[in-house]
Amino acid sequence: MRFFRANGATPAGLTLKHRATSGTRVAGLRGVHGVFKSTTMATLHAEELSRPEQRHPASSNSVQRDAKFADALAKVKPLLDSDAVMSESDLVQALNIAAVCSLGLRKAEEAEVYWRRLIDVQPDFVDAYNSLGILLKGLNRLQDAEAIYRQMLSVYPDHAEGLNNLGAVLFDLNRLPEAEAAYRAALAKRPDFAEASHNLGKALHAANRFAEAEEAYRQALQIEPSKVEIHIHLGNTLEQLDRLTEADEAFQAALAIRFDVPEVHHNRAIVLKTLGRLSESEASYRRALAFRPDFHLARFSLGSLLLSLGRYEEGWPLYEARYDQEGRIHHHSAAVLQCPRWRGETLAGKTLLVWQEDGLGDMIQFGRYLPVLKAQGVARITFACAAPLRRMFAGVDCVDEVMSHGEALLRSSTYDSWTSLISVPAYLRTTLSTIPPKLRLTPDPALVQQWAERLAGLPRGRRIGVVWKGNPKHHNDAKRSVRSLATLAPLWSVPGLTFLSLQKGQGEDEANAAPANQPLLHLGSDLKDFADTAAIVAQLDLLICVDTSSAHLAASLGKRCWMMLPAHDVDWRWMRDRTDSPWYPETLRLFRQARGESWDAAIERVRDALRTVAF
Repeated sequence: MRFFRANGATPAGLTLKHRATSGTRVAGLRGVHGVFKSTTMATLHAEELSRPEQRHPASSNSVQRDAKFADALAKVKPLLDSDAVMSESDLVQALNIAAVCSLGLRKAEEAEVYWRRLIDVQPDFVDAYNSLGILLKGLNRLQDAEAIYRQMLSVYPDHAEGLNNLGAVLFDLNRLPEAEAAYRAALAKRPDFAEASHNLGKALHAANRFAEAEEAYRQALQIEPSKVEIHIHLGNTLEQLDRLTEADEAFQAALAIRFDVPEVHHNRAIVLKTLGRLSESEASYRRALAFRPDFHLARFSLGSLLLSLGRYEEGWPLYEARYDQEGRIHHHSAAVLQCPRWRGETLAGKTLLVWQEDGLGDMIQFGRYLPVLKAQGVARITFACAAPLRRMFAGVDCVDEVMSHGEALLRSSTYDSWTSLISVPAYLRTTLSTIPPKLRLTPDPALVQQWAERLAGLPRGRRIGVVWKGNPKHHNDAKRSVRSLATLAPLWSVPGLTFLSLQKGQGEDEANAAPANQPLLHLGSDLKDFADTAAIVAQLDLLICVDTSSAHLAASLGKRCWMMLPAHDVDWRWMRDRTDSPWYPETLRLFRQARGESWDAAIERVRDALRTVAF
């Protein structure tokens, strides 16, 4: 039997050209895998850029293709299984045909066996390494894929495509410095290798080296200007660099090449929202959904935009799309809890598990729905939450039991249903005019007395709490947190005030080592949980803070709170352009950083307000 080259025609007349590629993701910022955020950039895979008719071929064509694979495999498999005598060249070609056909018939394990046999027979057969590496990477066997590419490079150390493919595997393993080195080595061998430049940009972006990522993407575009995914990545990077007009131009360039990619419309909508072009942003989200109605991230993002505009009736149901995207904490909750998720059914006489899956501040803000649920006749409400919240919520009248997530998970099958507090307004159809009153929190009198003794030695005058940094894991922390305690220095110049630091986590080191010219009593390091914080806040006249959980606590306790908001990526709940909040109408005042403005300017406005406020 005569054998043909693997990139030519098989005896069945089937083209078996098998081009090696890196197989890496081709777009997007990798969003946090916890709480959904409205500025999470969409990602897509290379196969998603194929036309719909290519992704979903007609069944008759699929049958014909499978028949050709099966026919070609039937011709070579008996010879390989019987160890028939053939030349090395014929054996190599037969093994490659068998591997490609097996893969075409979705028999990955058999394809792997054939390619490994081929490598044993002819260790310098480059296509076998690349094909096997792509297969293993697609199966998420990343260590095995790495081993194959390193074996290939031991034979061909200057092989640019092999270096690029190794970099793609190392990128997926989150070994970014090694991935960068592999991509740079590939470019040293082939300077016009657009895919390696593109992949280098992705590695640099993932390492938050955005300016260098931009340079790599622009180099790739000089070589392949019509590559839509490079324009997408460039747009994402420019958005991170806060060069929003240029980011919009990059996304428009991508759309000029391919208008039907929903991720581009989604990511452009984020940029348009930040630019304040809200109607265009909404339209762009809706175009993304027109191209892919089950694009759950776009539904969530559109919901966030509408909520920020006060259009709650449409926004809340869309916001529930956070439960539909695999890999997110909300989707995981729905999968592991052993009782139905509440979707507005009657609760009279039922047991309800309230499950925290969002931030600490979210639970305080939406805790206002606990008495609303209780009023619907719930027989028993159990609140599963993080440790810092438990002692405080144990004192809330409408909560019958507070426990850890682990304990609640084990007992979840005993409840009639479960819900997240942030889902409740969707099913109660909350509007701006029907937001329930804030949750009534009562500080523990014993803790209040304990902290009062600590505060007794302070000078006479008004007590002002400060929190200048939020959770460092928050996706927007770099913008919403004030860079250092020293930035608040203008506040110290207002006479008659005593400042207390409630800072926890990042920023505590600054507070503990505050210079002598900063009149600050640091208490944050001694706070065990929110019960302690509530006992202190109850004895303050004002809390000045960034967007963090302390603001929700102070406002819920009825204490005056001034919140400083960044210009970029303000959370939907604080709406647009307002200095007040419908969630805390009597206690919260918002100081918004203007676009292009430093925190220094915003803090000067806070200082001016401090000088004139009537306590």
